[in-house]
Amino acid sequence: MSTPTTSATSALPDATPAKHVSRFRLASWAPVIVLVLLCIIIASINPNFLSFGNFVRISQAAMIPLVLGLGATFIILMGSIDLSVEGVLTLAAVILSMLVLNGANGNDYGLLAVLAVLVIGAAVGFVNGVIHVKLKVPSFMTTLGIWFIGVGAANALLGGMAIRINDPMIRGLAIERFLGFARGVWLALACLGVALVVQNYTRLGRHIYALGGGEELAALSGISVARVRIMAFMLAGVFYAIGGILAAAQLGLGNAQIGNGRLFTTVTAVVVGGTALSGGQGSVLQTLVGVLIVVVLANGMVLMGVPPSVQIGVQGLMIIAAVALSIDRKLMRIVK
Repeated sequence: MSTPTTSATSALPDATPAKHVSRFRLASWAPVIVLVLLCIIIASINPNFLSFGNFVRISQAAMIPLVLGLGATFIILMGSIDLSVEGVLTLAAVILSMLVLNGANGNDYGLLAVLAVLVIGAAVGFVNGVIHVKLKVPSFMTTLGIWFIGVGAANALLGGMAIRINDPMIRGLAIERFLGFARGVWLALACLGVALVVQNYTRLGRHIYALGGGEELAALSGISVARVRIMAFMLAGVFYAIGGILAAAQLGLGNAQIGNGRLFTTVTAVVVGGTALSGGQGSVLQTLVGVLIVVVLANGMVLMGVPPSVQIGVQGLMIIAAVALSIDRKLMRIVK
């Protein structure tokens, strides 16, 4: 008779964590529910929302935020923040436009130019990680500085000019279609697949979650915190560079303003999708849902004739609400 009593007593301490886990699982479905309700409301007001042409427009608007959001997700899962999104994207787009077939010089390096841009993205991420880890500069300030350096370097390379891209492979990402959708959309989905593999099936993905759950505990478990942080920033830099390639393809040129406004959309999508800013909770699939919420809301407001100034205000309210809903206040004694 004593054994059941002992088992029940020993189970009591686990009751609170069990409730926390079930509460988090319920909260993780909230963005999906919001997305479905949003689609129903918009479609009821304007049936054109459900047209195939509008789905194509939504996919084109979502491809760049998705790729950028994938990179930012890995950083936020660690409990850090990356503000270098616009700097890396701008630098990548400008260098790409200078290396592929263009209207300003005789370069035509094609795929080699794309590979060079990806290496540059990884290199910038490496610099982010090294400064953050080795010099112990907070990720907020490190990536803020790299953001400005990236945009400044792009300005210096172009001298205030813009370079038109004539490379058919790059332009094809935005112009050519497969099953009715731009090739860039399929590239973004391929990036999502890669991110899922990294997150769920690699040591790096597991260690990123471990750092977000508790860095000291992760270090005691034998995880090299410095190496994981640097590799995560490098991975994010590659995704930002791909975002730069897609942005250059979509715009058809490279200039120093091509990344303007991308940071807000990226962070909004990640947070609205349910990835906690405190780290350790979230996923790249939730970022996909967050991107769709942001893009569908913007698309719906245009269809409903909402003024642009009001649209910006709605997006601001959305990110505040998302952060408020994602925080477990029972685990937070102090808010700084």
